[in-house]
Amino acid sequence: MKKLVFVTLFFLLFFGEIAISFSEKGYAPSLFTDEEVAFSLKLDNSYSDYTSTYQLDLDIQRFLQEWKIRGASVAISRDEKLVYAKGFGTANTEVGEVVKPGHLFRIASVSKLITAVAVMKLYENGQIDLDEKVFGPEGILHDSIFLVYRDKSVEEITVKHLLNHTAGWSRYAGDPLFNSLLIARKMNVEPPASLDNIIQYTLSRKLNYSPGKNYSYSNFGYALLGKIIEKKSGMPYQDYVVFSILKPLGIHDMHLGRSYFHEKFPNEVKYYDNGKLRQVHSVAGDGKRVPIFYGGNNIELLGPAGGWVASAPELIKLITAIDGCQGHPDILKPETLNMMIDPNLSGEGLFGWRGSDQYGNWWRTGYFGGSSALVMRQEGGINWVIMMNTSTNKQSGIHRYVSGMMFSTVSKIKEWPDIDLFMIDSWNPYPISEIPLTNPHL
Repeated sequence: MKKLVFVTLFFLLFFGEIAISFSEKGYAPSLFTDEEVAFSLKLDNSYSDYTSTYQLDLDIQRFLQEWKIRGASVAISRDEKLVYAKGFGTANTEVGEVVKPGHLFRIASVSKLITAVAVMKLYENGQIDLDEKVFGPEGILHDSIFLVYRDKSVEEITVKHLLNHTAGWSRYAGDPLFNSLLIARKMNVEPPASLDNIIQYTLSRKLNYSPGKNYSYSNFGYALLGKIIEKKSGMPYQDYVVFSILKPLGIHDMHLGRSYFHEKFPNEVKYYDNGKLRQVHSVAGDGKRVPIFYGGNNIELLGPAGGWVASAPELIKLITAIDGCQGHPDILKPETLNMMIDPNLSGEGLFGWRGSDQYGNWWRTGYFGGSSALVMRQEGGINWVIMMNTSTNKQSGIHRYVSGMMFSTVSKIKEWPDIDLFMIDSWNPYPISEIPLTNPHL
């Protein structure tokens, strides 16, 4: 018994120390590898070839052709069962690689939903109070480097303010997570600026409004939530998400992404722009001009705010665990889920979700140059996700057209296939040796 206690304490102390040491540089890479083969890698497009969904196929194909989108992945669940999972177009046009359900896409700000779920899991476990202060001597982030700030009002910022985008930073004043080169120069540090550098720089400036008074969408606020998760759990951010949320749900192929093409996961798509290719200075600070989607954004720095990559089937599996629908136990309590989507409880910004309406629809959008993702929890027990690897001249405005197309085509389906692709392990037609492995980077 004493030996067990000692091992447990060693585990906690070791990983707590690792989390602290890595957090000085940003978000820690995962300390663990997952040898489980993701169910999404066992799926094939042909598994969703049904007469009843043929019109759905056609509508999606027409949409991609109209907007000149190279590739997309779509997953739909109904009554907690995965009834449709299919890739369209190419994952890598240059080599003719076809999109399959197991391909990973950047999900951009859909990552905020993952982070919010992680925070609410800590909340349910009694490890965090949403009214806890973030900064100041009694705050969660009371490290000495964060105790120097220009505006004493930062001491009033709470976890809830970060969740619902009311902490006091205005998006119109510039997003610090997208200005790491400027901040590195201002802080006189080697680029790219680390998250700690960015926090220190942001604290050296006045808030744009008093905490809790106004709503203004903030990537920086969700980056701070990643730090808070590390502090409260004693684990690197990604590991806490994996072991408290993803693994219990049987999700094994969602990861924090990387900035450059040569760093991408083996089953990750290539990103494109069908408009004028935008070249920007590399976040590495080497003076090189790069495509905005390969080195123009610091994906590692964005982490909890926009850094995750996922396949459509595994992402929809997460959604079925936080949708409040009957038939499958959710990973959070009903009252917690309600708190996340009810503006009367969460505030205008909600917790993680981008919006909700009186009809029972909840949605979350994500956009980067080169990629976009839209998640919908639709009333009536239907959830869907669509991810694309090509940006258009509409930029994030493409979500309005995507949602219109998806609502229209889903409503046409009168009879859904009587299948559950979540259960592919029980009838997998491929021998295990032929299933591609997940990325060995982590």
